[in-house]
Amino acid sequence: MPPRKFLIVVTVLLSLLHLYLGLRLLPALPGGPLTHLLGIGWLLLSWLLLPSALLARFIPQRWLADGVAWVGMLAMGFFSSLLLLTLLRDLLLLAASLGGLSSPSLAQDSALAVIGLAALISLIGFVNARRLATVVEVEVPLKDLPAALHGFSIVQISDIHVGPTIKRNYLARIVHRVNALDADLVAITGDLVDGRVRELQAHTAPLAELRARHGSFFVTGNHEYYSNAAEWIVELRRLGLRVLLNEHVLIEHAGATLLLAGITDYSAGHFDPAQASDPQAALRGAPAALTKVLLAHQPRSAEAAASAGFDLQISGHTHGGQFFPWNYFVPLQQPWTAGLHRLRQMWVYVSRGTGYWGPPKRFGAPSEITRLRLMRA
Repeated sequence: MPPRKFLIVVTVLLSLLHLYLGLRLLPALPGGPLTHLLGIGWLLLSWLLLPSALLARFIPQRWLADGVAWVGMLAMGFFSSLLLLTLLRDLLLLAASLGGLSSPSLAQDSALAVIGLAALISLIGFVNARRLATVVEVEVPLKDLPAALHGFSIVQISDIHVGPTIKRNYLARIVHRVNALDADLVAITGDLVDGRVRELQAHTAPLAELRARHGSFFVTGNHEYYSNAAEWIVELRRLGLRVLLNEHVLIEHAGATLLLAGITDYSAGHFDPAQASDPQAALRGAPAALTKVLLAHQPRSAEAAASAGFDLQISGHTHGGQFFPWNYFVPLQQPWTAGLHRLRQMWVYVSRGTGYWGPPKRFGAPSEITRLRLMRA
């Protein structure tokens, strides 16, 4: 869709959704004309702020762009919950009407409850999003895993989205916690950034401090391609990360060998045909009969990965839905939302992500730093 047409569609949709909220909530609120005027003022402000959150990156002054993005993203998070709860309220009022239980007090109380709950959910979601991700322990039973690799630990971080609202200090705390886990290797499964190298170079610098016995590895996510993936590949290599682009490395550990492969994002071919995601290519020239672990940003790479013969795929992308009700929409695009799953002979682990995208809000889908341990089945 051409950008101009897309902008028109989004503007019309946002206008209709804000009009719906105004018509459904404002008449039921107490306080008279003053309340209505304040409500109309907020709806107009929200209508302006939501698109500005995404367009702020075009503001030349970085401090102003980040400020506009912060306010816009907060408004977006609140609007999302308010819209959902208003829809649920309408279903409740419809049921009450059919049951002969509707009343002005029910309409008023439910409207106040919707606004209060939306504010509370947004506040809890903000705290959850901004606090440091907890460590999730996952054991993966693998058939024919060499005894020397039993307990081998891979610490995964994913979907941090360094950008307008996630900066150096946020990332530095993640790096500090990862280093404390004394991992055998660190895997970063894409969507690390939302912005160009020149904008975020100082904020991704803490990645140079990552420490693991066999190093830190990175695969691209779709957001890297929105932010000039070629530049980020160069920058991440400069910081000491090994970027795997449809290729593999052999990890020698205690006399045994582990094959670690990484593929480009599932959608990479749309941005650069030379980087089209290819699990088969990632195994080219690999020795047979090794335990094979694949880093792949999107869970939907799993079908091709299983056919290629991998034993474990480690992914992110979904954020676990990030906040209700989006967790119910993830299956429309991805086979799994979060956790450990089985596809034929291959295990797939899907992280809920270590940061967040868009609204600084996590509700019902906490962020995570994942320590996966390979175990003999």
